[in-house]
Amino acid sequence: MKNSVLTRYRVMAYVTAVWLLVFTVAIIAKYVFETGDTMVISQIHGVLFIIYVVFAFDLGSKAKWPFGKLLWVLAAGCIPVASFFVEPKITREAKPLITDGPASAVAKA
Repeated sequence: MKNSVLTRYRVMAYVTAVWLLVFTVAIIAKYVFETGDTMVISQIHGVLFIIYVVFAFDLGSKAKWPFGKLLWVLAAGCIPVASFFVEPKITREAKPLITDGPASAVAKA
């Protein structure tokens, strides 16, 4: 697996998590304080979440995850702040699977 696969997942995990928090705050502001509109924020989060799902599937297929683990990772993108806890764990598990680092370049020589 290439490092770029993990990097894409990590970036989208954090970006999606931040936008989900922004969306959560906007929903609270809309219904509790009766201010603002959430249409644009929800659409941005929706597009980012779709990209996150694609990158998570890509990482999961290359890491040969079982389907249950993939669902767990995808669910983390739906729960505010969960991605901030799940992403480091997934990164620790996926790093040994990376084959395009400096060590593999030496091994190929």
